[in-house]
Formats: sequence, C-alpha cells, structure tokens
Amino acid sequence: MLNQDETPRDFLRNIPNDLPVPVDDGACNHLEGLMLPTVNLPSTNGGTVNPSQVPGWLVIYCYPMTGQPGRAIPDGWIQIPGAAGCTPQSCSFRDYYRELKALNTNVFGISTQSTEEQLEAVERLHLPFDLLSDASFQFSQGLRLPMFEVEGMRLTKRVTLIAKDGNIQKYFYPVFPPDKNIDEVLAWLVKGGTGVI
Repeated sequence: MLNQDETPRDFLRNIPNDLPVPVDDGACNHLEGLMLPTVNLPSTNGGTVNPSQVPGWLVIYCYPMTGQPGRAIPDGWIQIPGAAGCTPQSCSFRDYYRELKALNTNVFGISTQSTEEQLEAVERLHLPFDLLSDASFQFSQGLRLPMFEVEGMRLTKRVTLIAKDGNIQKYFYPVFPPDKNIDEVLAWLVKGGTGVI
C-alpha cells in the first residue's frame, strides 16, 4: 500500500522498505550450463532478437512487469515476494550501462508483457538497451524459469542470467533487492567473467 505522501510515480521509482524478501526455492538450480533457447523475441527496437545467437557476453534480467503511471498495480502486488521493483531494477541497469559496455557485455530485459507495454517503459525510463517480449512464453518455458500468476497474468519471477556465446555461465536467483542486482552482475563479470577493467 502506498504511503499517504507517496504518489504512484514515486512508488514506481522507489522500492518500499517493507517488501517481503524472496527465498531460494531451488527453481533455478538447473540453469547453469544450459544453452539459451533458440527463439526470436519481439524487441522494442522494432525487430526480433534471438538471445542464443548474441555473441560474447550477455546479461538478461528477467522481471515480472513494469508498472505504468496512471495504471493500478495488481492487488497484493507488494506482498508477493520478489514482484515489486522492476522499474528500479531497469533504471539501475540503465545507470550502469556504460560499465557493462566497457566489459563488452550486451544487456536485455525480458518480461511476458507485450512489446507495446515494454516500449512505454523504454521511452519513459530512457533505457539505452532493448526490452524483449516473451508473451509467447517460449523463452521462459525453454529454460523452465519459475513463474507466478496474478489477476490472470502469467509472469516470470525475477532472475538474472549471464551467458557467453549463448551458454549460461551464472544466474542470480532470487534477486533482492532488485536495484542492487547490477552490483552483483558487475562484480561477477569483473572477477569471474570478462576480467578486470
């Protein structure tokens, strides 16, 4: 629930202090070493992207959904462990995009939202990278990613993948708090992945 002095726009940008912490239920233990699915996903750049064909290092942060100003979030959204925080997470990857590129690493966000919904987020948040739509669930089903349902929507739980030449080298799950995930990603890439910059 929003505080009395907190507007919906503030909620989208800030992570509430009392969010429930998600627990590791083991739903992503199988991911390391898997190849990314060979699927063409609609992109906010107007084309399609097959993540498995992206050469070199690739970070994919899978998130449930970005909220939109003026549109109500699902009832009980904040009480669902790991659900809230998609906008702050996207903004953190935006803010450290230059550091990711310095590590020769591409980045995409993936959700089951439509490209139209994602395009609103890209434009509003000034994201320098594309969001990919998995509305067909081909990517999430191909990797057996954990999902949940709310108000008739089937959404991906928050998980971040680091792949090299289509092979998953590292995953982060559960991701909490969402806006600090970028710190984990950069630390792993520098130490265990691409080397020190």
